[in-house]
Amino acid sequence: MTLTQSKIMVVDDSRLARAALEELLRREGYHHIVQVNSGQAAMDSLGLEQAESSPASLPDLILLDIVMEGLDGIGLCSRIKAHQHLRDIPIIMLTAKADSDSLRQAFQAGAMDYVTKPYHEAELALRVRSALTLKAEIDRRKAREADLIDATHKLGALNRKLRQLSNLDGLTGISNRRFFDEAFPREWRRALRQGHPLAVLMIDIDHFKAYNDNFGHAQGDECLKQVARCLLEGLRRPGDLLARYGGEEFVVVLADTDRQGALVVAEALRQGVERLGLPHAKSHAAKVVTVSIGAAAALPGEGQLEHDLLAQADRALYRAKALSRNRVTCSWTDIDPLVGGQRGES
Repeated sequence: MTLTQSKIMVVDDSRLARAALEELLRREGYHHIVQVNSGQAAMDSLGLEQAESSPASLPDLILLDIVMEGLDGIGLCSRIKAHQHLRDIPIIMLTAKADSDSLRQAFQAGAMDYVTKPYHEAELALRVRSALTLKAEIDRRKAREADLIDATHKLGALNRKLRQLSNLDGLTGISNRRFFDEAFPREWRRALRQGHPLAVLMIDIDHFKAYNDNFGHAQGDECLKQVARCLLEGLRRPGDLLARYGGEEFVVVLADTDRQGALVVAEALRQGVERLGLPHAKSHAAKVVTVSIGAAAALPGEGQLEHDLLAQADRALYRAKALSRNRVTCSWTDIDPLVGGQRGES
């Protein structure tokens, strides 16, 4: 937008003074001029008594007579400058007598400049152009700042998305090993602070290599995705963490869960995968895809390490695989639940 396309508001309670000023401005090329005959009318036009006015309706410059009946120019200037969304509009005061006291009050109220009556056309044109140039620069600066803020927000959202993607397994869409390695110590420390138990499930798809060899890697990938989705749906609490640990292995972290609770969750997950009914003719555990699960639980204490709990779950998984698979095994010696139609081993 060029300066001559700017919107100028003329506020004066004299109709003749407004008309003369508009004619002078038009000779300078300004055609978007709004005449207002009182301070109250200016307030109404600017929406000062409303919650907010539309930026598109606001003037780029206000020429404001100091002496008016009712609300005078200084009082109106103060009210305008008190509103954040109007503060950048330059105001040039119009005065018949440039006495120092009135001018001091005008500048204190927020006026940018003043012009004495009768107007000298060249002086008025220069002051108007100067004020509009300043307003245009302010608008450009605010637009650049808005663009910068918008770009910063978009960059922040992109970075958050990238961080999220970096924490997800590209095949299954669940959390990856990297995220697990960061999250598990946090869960351990939280359990330690709160004095709550923590459980871990290590899960392995039974005879997955044979499945890949028989059906091909594409079908193997589909199997991994379906199993991951089944496991994720089997976890009922938002805080439960499922991650792909590597290859055909998954890991689950269950906050505030003791060994019995871990076994209940593990058995539900084992049954859920079996119910998928994915054919697996090469498995020695069943005719469908199944999983073996090692469960471990602990009440974290000083001197203990979270990796010890993970190692217990891993050893329990190893025993489950050694005991014909498709079962849940707990690392605790005093647990002997019925799982998978057979006694669990510890």
